[in-house]
Amino acid sequence: MRSSRGSATTSCWRPHPAEPEPARVGRDGTLALALERRDGATVLGACRYRLPLQVLSPMALDDPAAVVSVLNPTGGLVGGDRLAIDVTIGPAAHGCLTTPSATKVYRTAGAAAEQRVHIRLGAGAILEWVPDHTIPFAGSAFRQAIDCEAEDGATLILTDAFAAGRIARGEAWRFALLESAVTVRDRRGLILHDRFVLTAARAVQGLGFTEDHPYFGSFVVVADSGLDAFAAAAGRLLRETAGAVGGVGALPRRGAVVRCLARSAPALTALVEALWAVARRELLGLPALALRKA
Repeated sequence: MRSSRGSATTSCWRPHPAEPEPARVGRDGTLALALERRDGATVLGACRYRLPLQVLSPMALDDPAAVVSVLNPTGGLVGGDRLAIDVTIGPAAHGCLTTPSATKVYRTAGAAAEQRVHIRLGAGAILEWVPDHTIPFAGSAFRQAIDCEAEDGATLILTDAFAAGRIARGEAWRFALLESAVTVRDRRGLILHDRFVLTAARAVQGLGFTEDHPYFGSFVVVADSGLDAFAAAAGRLLRETAGAVGGVGALPRRGAVVRCLARSAPALTALVEALWAVARRELLGLPALALRKA
């Protein structure tokens, strides 16, 4: 795999946002990147970021995808942080975006931390959005919105996973606010809009009375073929994975969603990785991708 970093632009590139007010430096993080198909390979055609967001150089793995790791070098999110991520996957390009570790959201007495993600998939493009799960500390407040626009023939594999808090410290369901929304559209209109909002009062009994499963997530796939095979394999995984439960359902068109609960972080990670491997096999005809995280 080849990679490049620079100021090259694409037709849908947006100008770099204005610099934040001095008081917001280090609080308003932005990341804008574009992956393109060049000479039979996917390359990083353009990348701009501002702390507390940063990216590592693409990993050269034996895989068609350009693998880019997004990180927050400050260690986590605090109240009032605002992050904006803008990702463009050009026609026929194949990207995989991940994180080096779980995202921590710290206690706040003020405004919520916010993260907004805008993804555009060109015709025949592929994006695998597979960050590690988010951990909301006791007293934390976090809002997230992921908006995806998919052209014809595009494929999306997306995870949105959370812990109920720092479980080992007895902080399950003690965050002040946890909100996440995932929206996917194509030229025909809405494919998926999925949103949950949990506040301290609503979270006392756990999300949907999850009992001893304080890790939860959604796994979304959008594709034009392979969905039935994916759903069948995902159902088998949910029945066979120790420490995890869940269900899989088809969207009205062009997609499927898996809901899962897990007793531990390793159980959640194992299930998400297994679902990802199945999605790659059934939707992309590719083997599982090992990201070599430390």
